[in-house]
Amino acid sequence: MRFRGWIFPAAAGLAALFAAASSAQPSAPRPAPREAPAEPVVVELFTAQGCAGCPEVNARVEALAAEPGVIALTYAVDYWDYLGWEDTFARPEFAERQRSYRRPLRLRAVSTPQVVIDGRRAAPVAAVEALQAAVEEEAERRVFPPEIEFRESGDRVGVGSGRVPTGGAEVVAVIYKPGPQTVEIGAGDNRGRTVRQVNVVRAVNVLGGWTGRPGLYRLPAGLGEDEAVAVLVQARADRRILNGAVRPPR
Repeated sequence: MRFRGWIFPAAAGLAALFAAASSAQPSAPRPAPREAPAEPVVVELFTAQGCAGCPEVNARVEALAAEPGVIALTYAVDYWDYLGWEDTFARPEFAERQRSYRRPLRLRAVSTPQVVIDGRRAAPVAAVEALQAAVEEEAERRVFPPEIEFRESGDRVGVGSGRVPTGGAEVVAVIYKPGPQTVEIGAGDNRGRTVRQVNVVRAVNVLGGWTGRPGLYRLPAGLGEDEAVAVLVQARADRRILNGAVRPPR
């Protein structure tokens, strides 16, 4: 699969502002070097521990999270709690973020599980092939986004210049715990099951508006040692994500 994004971008244009290959058998050809991609594909999963149909899609998104050039983020929503199990990761603002996609994506309603890619489309989740194909289609898109670069001090992030979408844009910090987490479910539709989720989001913070000019933004203070932060430049009106980058746990 050919993806378009660096998870840890090095933006030369921002500098003024702010593998070893595994051994192969002698007869095997050496893999060709991967072409340097432009920007990542952001895959946002809205899910719930009490949703019977969610664990299967959770697993599909976890597989995507392992692909190069993909930023996968899992948001736990709270509107399934009425079934008897209070989601241990859910926060009301995650459901609000999901609802913010309904009108721009022309959705009749929000649902779980739901996957939104680059803020541009709700991806099909019924079949793994369809979800994979949707991600690949977005990977081929060239949007010439603003560059994103984290300061070495780790407390700020720089965003470069570019065209501002109609309605303006904002810089969003999504704090999450990388890797999978499992939870034993004690009630509701998934009672007795172990639910597994990857890159579970803990908080979402708007760092400020983006005007199209280069700027520095202060990252949220007090990040845990096990927490990563994904910085997204996102349109306010149509919610499309112009670019994203990840600062791993320090």
